[in-house]
Amino acid sequence: MRRTHSTTPRTTRMLGSLLLVAAAGVFTLGAAPAAPTATAAVPTPLDRVIPAPASVTPGKTPYRITRATGVRVDDSAEVRRIGAYLTGILRPSTGYPLPLTDHGGGGIRLHLAPGDFGAEGYRLHSDASGVTITASAPAGLFHGVQTLRQLLPPAVEKKTVQAGPWQIAGGTMEDHPRYSYRGAMLDVSRHFLTVDQVKRYIDQLALYKINELHLHLSDDQGWRIALDSWPRLATYGGSTEVGGGPGGYYTKAQYQEIIRYAASRYLEVVPEIDMPGHTNAALASYAELNCDGIAPPLYTGTKVGFSSLCVPEQVTYDFADDVIRELAALTPGRYLHIGGDEAHSTSHADYVTFMDRVQPIVAKYGKTVIGWHQLTGAHPAQGALAQYWGLDSTSAAEKDQVANAARNGTGLILSPADRIYLDMKYTKDTKLGLDWAGLVEVKRSYDWNPGTYLPGAPASAVRGVEAPLWSETLKKSPDIEYMAFPRLPGAAELGWSPAATHDWDTYKVRLAAQAPRWDALGITYYKSPQVPWPTS
Repeated sequence: MRRTHSTTPRTTRMLGSLLLVAAAGVFTLGAAPAAPTATAAVPTPLDRVIPAPASVTPGKTPYRITRATGVRVDDSAEVRRIGAYLTGILRPSTGYPLPLTDHGGGGIRLHLAPGDFGAEGYRLHSDASGVTITASAPAGLFHGVQTLRQLLPPAVEKKTVQAGPWQIAGGTMEDHPRYSYRGAMLDVSRHFLTVDQVKRYIDQLALYKINELHLHLSDDQGWRIALDSWPRLATYGGSTEVGGGPGGYYTKAQYQEIIRYAASRYLEVVPEIDMPGHTNAALASYAELNCDGIAPPLYTGTKVGFSSLCVPEQVTYDFADDVIRELAALTPGRYLHIGGDEAHSTSHADYVTFMDRVQPIVAKYGKTVIGWHQLTGAHPAQGALAQYWGLDSTSAAEKDQVANAARNGTGLILSPADRIYLDMKYTKDTKLGLDWAGLVEVKRSYDWNPGTYLPGAPASAVRGVEAPLWSETLKKSPDIEYMAFPRLPGAAELGWSPAATHDWDTYKVRLAAQAPRWDALGITYYKSPQVPWPTS
């Protein structure tokens, strides 16, 4: 089961506001080297970033950002916006003016050009005369900017002027993602999270080149999106959360604000309305959605599997059509997630009937279906994606059901719960999170291969990976960050980096060297004993 145990006592932890990845040695074995500081004379090598780049050719002379440096951008509004994003990071810490310009030479250049970069790849070249990031699409330039940040000393992230030098190692990096889908899920249903809290997480995800934000918008404990056709879903169904707090919901304008902010960081929002189970908030809001016509009370616990929409009744499909229609109209992205897990109160026959009727509704409104992997026990629509959240110990029969669907054309998103569920406890002493899938330390979270993980599933069926974060025990951004970091960078690397770069012994050193950057941002994180963190 995905989430079955009651919560544990929560300890508030004061963490920082944003996360940035840091430089550390991808090809360096042994103990962690001294992390670079604002006064480091040796720039971070190009191969010491997270996610690991596809290829690096070292050069000789680094480029040094000085007061004379400018940022040259193409005569394009989108490229200029990326340039402004970059200067917004660099100006406070360097104290340099870093003017944006569309002419001149040297400095830092962001350039769109034809090439074999794909939709998100880029080339970064650095020498004594400057740094050029080239891509064939703006997303590639943005990802290149995230790499550039990692190549600079951690102090670059501070909001006050810091000592230099600000050097970028010489050489050329050619980089592109292994998978097109690199996601993170945020559960805003168990505990409601504000727009600002979601934006904060978006910024952290973007630093690791994650490009899909899956928002779990409905569950037994709360409905979080206002819809005109069924207004009580939000005003009543969204009025509580786990533990009985005030809950909350996003207006249409707020939801679209999140979408725009995510798009500015090149993340696509994937909304989820979980059906036919995990629906108590909806059932409590409208009695007619229940087979007996009686609305249950609102639910503030953490049990699962007890709720179900009434599959035989036409009102259920009127409801589904209205919800999907409105949500699809609000969401410019390609996908709409219909849940489908832990429908223990729905018979198998009813489950198949429900999925057979609801998937075409998603298609009718122009979206591609994503469902949790139980969808493969029904009839996945053509082009549908199944999100696998099973464990290493999941039965061979269940794994084969998913693999068989993959062999027949269903794409896979891999989210094994005992690997990259970010709400799983690190150890038995972790104060936050759950442990129903086991204890998931940093090495276990990183050390698996999505391409070969599911027996019998063709590697070509794997569209990518996603790291879910369920919020039964998480109320605030500090809670989210403590559970996400340091495991999130590993999930991002699994999605982006070539399989040939995958090596725990070198990764843990790169991961350790992020600590000074997190410290620069005031971020508290789990200091796993498996990682050779810097001692000073």
